[in-house]
Amino acid sequence: MKIRRHELERRWPLKAVVVMAFMALIGFHVTGVPARAPSPEPTAKPRPAKPAAPAVQIARTATPQPKPAHAFTVKRILNIPGPFRHGDYVWDDTGVPAGPIVITVDLKAQTLSVFRNGYEIGAAVILYGATDKPTPLGTYPITQKDADHWSSSYDAPMPYMLRLTPDGVSIHGSDVVLDRGTHGCIGVPTPFAKLLFEQAKLGDPVIVTDGRMMDVSGAQVG
Repeated sequence: MKIRRHELERRWPLKAVVVMAFMALIGFHVTGVPARAPSPEPTAKPRPAKPAAPAVQIARTATPQPKPAHAFTVKRILNIPGPFRHGDYVWDDTGVPAGPIVITVDLKAQTLSVFRNGYEIGAAVILYGATDKPTPLGTYPITQKDADHWSSSYDAPMPYMLRLTPDGVSIHGSDVVLDRGTHGCIGVPTPFAKLLFEQAKLGDPVIVTDGRMMDVSGAQVG
């Protein structure tokens, strides 16, 4: 798979956008931005009366309702001056308080970001799926963690694996080199994968998009 650019520029101008405005995909919204109102329900037509129910009825399990959306405010993005090349990553969680983890992946920018409590604490250049096996877009909870995983499908190591889909698409440590691709997984430098593995928990959301952004001009850069 040919990588689009030989050199990745920093993803966000200081007062512009961050590679992660993907919150609409899972109901996240930025504080101050109103959520979209649901479409009105159509008026139900009157139905003919039904015959009386039998004396014995089968109990049915109620359909689980989706959890309410959570507010997500970007409080800081990391300052990464200069180009961001394959194999590069940054990590700085000094002084960042505990809080929920949200991982964002932008395939167009070839970048993964890790947010804790709204603060970006890590970012890395990634590998992603080749044309014949693309990385799927969407929002996925982490369903499995395995620090020493071995792929039975491709007979290859997948260190610090975080599984996203039932068919095996995962984030894992990799040799992130220009012009390489994956079978749909998201490869990050192995030292970065270890740091991410230590932070991420089962159920944490991973949001994969292809270039969608949001305005975070009010976020701290540091």
